[in-house]
Order: sequence, then C-alpha cells, then structure tokens
Amino acid sequence: QGSQKRSNSTPETPRPKRAPSSRSPYGLFSPGSFSPSVTPSQKYSSRGGRGEVVASFGSAQGLAWSGGGGGSARVFGQPEQNLSKPYKFMFQKALDVREVLAGRVEELGEVLRRHHGLDGFSSTALPAQEPVTVLGQISCDGNGKLNPKSVLLVGDREHSGGAQVPLDLSELPEYSLFPGQVVALEGTNSTGRRMVVSKLYEVTP
Repeated sequence: QGSQKRSNSTPETPRPKRAPSSRSPYGLFSPGSFSPSVTPSQKYSSRGGRGEVVASFGSAQGLAWSGGGGGSARVFGQPEQNLSKPYKFMFQKALDVREVLAGRVEELGEVLRRHHGLDGFSSTALPAQEPVTVLGQISCDGNGKLNPKSVLLVGDREHSGGAQVPLDLSELPEYSLFPGQVVALEGTNSTGRRMVVSKLYEVTP
C-alpha cells in the first residue's frame, strides 16, 4: 500500500471529526448532546471588527490627572533595618538568603540557650561518646514527606559549619517536627554518622 499523506488541521481547513456511533451508549451522555446548537464561527481570515471598541463605560477622553500634594511619609524602626536602596521582591540572591537564614538560626539558638539554661553547643560533625548539645535546623533526606527514618539535622554555621547528620528519634517519648524548624538536641554521636537523640529543646512562645 502507498503511504497516505496526513491531513493538516488549520483554522482554514479544520480536520473533520469522527461522528459518534449511534450504537454507543456514551453518545447519549456526551457534552455535545446537552449543549445547545450554535452557528458555526466564521473563517479566521474573514473576521471583522479587528481592534474595534466593543463596549465602553463613561467618558475618559481629555482628562488630566494631578496629585493634591502635601503628603509626607515617615519611616519607623531602626535605621539599619530599613531599606536604603531600591528592592525587588523575590529577586534576592542565594547568598543573601543564606546569610539571613544563618543569622536567624543564631538568634533562635541564643534564645534556646538562655531559656533552657544550656552551657553551649557542639558540632554535629564530630563523634561524641558522651551526650552533647547541638543546634541546627530540621531537614529531610529526600524529596518525600518527613518521617522518623528521614529526619536530618543541618547544623548551625558557627559551631557545625552547616554539616548535617541523620537523627535517631527512637529514644524520645514524643516529638513534633517540621522541615526548617530550629531546634537544639542533646544526644550521642559515637560514629559521627548518626545522632541518637535523648532530649529535644524547642523554641516556645
């Protein structure tokens, strides 16, 4: 058999659609059976009214707009926390976002240390036979949902340099964690590859 040429479907020459079989029960409940019949649209090249105003409301020609003047703005807050140059929302650089997040972790870590009376924080990357207290953010080891087997702790920049360690939460009686949460943990990390958590310190209101 010779090769058949495929028919191109364009607005000028639409491809004919196959008519539904009268024996098919789906034809009785298709959208076409419930839609009212409309007149077919004109061809694309013979359309009229291109660029014309179809409807308008009120008269908006020849109007001059001017401000009333006399307005003034006052900036509240500390000068170092106010914007001093033009700022585009969601156009932050990755390094700037990292600096802000790292500073936030350090602030919350200081709150945790004072609230719970902690001596100080250790590194998450160093093996520890004795219980140590570390600071960091809760993370997940993949793109899936957070579960007891996939919890990671990304250490803070000051003490851990951002090193991450898997967490063993089997010894905790109860816990409620979410990705990005800043916590302080007490536990042992004998091999340096997994921390067995014995205490969890959270930021409380």
